[in-house]
Amino acid sequence: QVQLVESGGGLVQAGGSLRLSCVASGRTFRNYAMGWFRQAPGKEREFVAAINWSGDARNYAYSVKGRFTISRDNAAVYLQMNSLKPEDTAVYYCATAQRTAVTTQLSDYHNWGQGTQVTVSS
Repeated sequence: QVQLVESGGGLVQAGGSLRLSCVASGRTFRNYAMGWFRQAPGKEREFVAAINWSGDARNYAYSVKGRFTISRDNAAVYLQMNSLKPEDTAVYYCATAQRTAVTTQLSDYHNWGQGTQVTVSS
């Protein structure tokens, strides 16, 4: 099983940037697609961004397209978040999918990190 640990969250003003990291350990995660999801208080967990196993295919939620960028290397997956808005405030989770192709479906993801809080002030 792959263990995931997120970091990089924090408090930032609207318009600012943050870079989230998700470090993987345990079984190799290089063969799996990876994703970022977020959950705001009182709301369901929602898809943010995903990347395939090789890093050459990506998918983004409409609400973050053009502002967020997902990337990966052999040890971690990253989420660069620019032009942050108060509505981006949430706990952000990374996860591995049991497949190689990029996927936006929550049900395809089986290993989750503990989450990192992102708060954007207006």
